[in-house]
Amino acid sequence: MAKHLIITGIVQGVGYRAAFEARARALGLSGWVRNRRDGSVEAMVAGKAESLQAIVGWAWQGPAAARVSDVSVRDADDARISEGSFEQLPTC
Repeated sequence: MAKHLIITGIVQGVGYRAAFEARARALGLSGWVRNRRDGSVEAMVAGKAESLQAIVGWAWQGPAAARVSDVSVRDADDARISEGSFEQLPTC
């Protein structure tokens, strides 16, 4: 099971990616997170349903300095995610 997230608001320059990665790893999720040129953060996560639900809930909060205005979530194909790894990708 996998989800694709787009997080908007004040989410760049506040440690959002690093915090997202740490939280995803703690939840046992695989995937990646990256900044986008439009100022949003994008993530692809795969794992157990309850862990995915937890990371989506966390995405609405983010780290203390973040101000999240929206989290868009859609189902995704987990074939593009390396199982057992989570990484930060370059800005796209």
